[in-house]
Amino acid sequence: GGPMVSNLLEGGYAVRVYDPNKAAVDACVAKGATAASSSKDLADQVETILVCLPTPQIVRNVALGEDSISKGSRVKTYIDLSTTGPQTSVPVAEGLSEAGIVSLDAPVSGGVIGAVAGSLAVMVSGPHNDFGHHRPMLEKIGKNVFYVGDKIGMGQMMKLLNNLLSGTALAVTAEAVTLGVKAGLDPKLMIDIFNASSGRNTATETKFPNSVLTRKFDGGFSTGLMFKDIRLCLEEAEAQGVTMFVGSGARQA
Repeated sequence: GGPMVSNLLEGGYAVRVYDPNKAAVDACVAKGATAASSSKDLADQVETILVCLPTPQIVRNVALGEDSISKGSRVKTYIDLSTTGPQTSVPVAEGLSEAGIVSLDAPVSGGVIGAVAGSLAVMVSGPHNDFGHHRPMLEKIGKNVFYVGDKIGMGQMMKLLNNLLSGTALAVTAEAVTLGVKAGLDPKLMIDIFNASSGRNTATETKFPNSVLTRKFDGGFSTGLMFKDIRLCLEEAEAQGVTMFVGSGARQA
C-alpha cells in the first residue's frame, strides 16, 4: 500500500490514508498524504477508496463491518486491490451496492518491487464506465492495466489463476533444485541454465536468484499468503467442477 500511495502522490492525486498500523500511516503522511482516523472517517471524506488488505475476512470487516466503508457518507467507488477471490468480492460488492457504492475488482500482481516501480499488473472487473473513469488513476500504480470483464469476481478469478501458476512454479523449482544439489550440481549454475532454457519461470528468474540462493528470503510476499491464494483458487475450481491434480499438489507443498 505504501508504495502505491507514493506513486499516486507523484501522479498528482490527493491521497488520504487509514491503517491500524500507525507507522504505515506516518510514512505516507511524511510523503504528502493526509490521515483518516478509521475506515468510516475515510469514507466520510473521499469519493474513491482503494483497499489493499491481506485476507478475505479483513476485507469484509473493512468494507461492511462496524465503522466501515459502507457507513461512510461521501464515498461513491470502492476499488479492491487485494486478493480475496470471487466468494468474497461478490458479496462485498452486493453489500456496498445496498449503500449506494459501486465496486471494482482490481487485484494486483508484481510484488513490492512492482509496487515501488509502479509497474504492477492490475486485473480489473466491474462496470465498464467506472473502470474507464478510474483507469488513469490505476495506471499510476500499474504499468499493465487489464479490463477482465463487467462482472465482479472476474478480476479476482484472474488473480487466483495467476498466483496458482506462480506458487506451482515456486514449489516445483524448489524440488528440482533440491534434487540437483543432492546430485552434486551447483545451485546457481542450475538457475542460470534454467533461465537460458525451457524450464525458465518466475521462481528461477527472481525468487531463487534474489531470495533463495542469497538466503535472504525477503521477497515481500509470505508463504502464508501464497497458501491462502492457492486455497482460494482450488475452492473456486471445486465450485466449477474443475479437477486440479497439479494445483492440489502445490497446495500440499
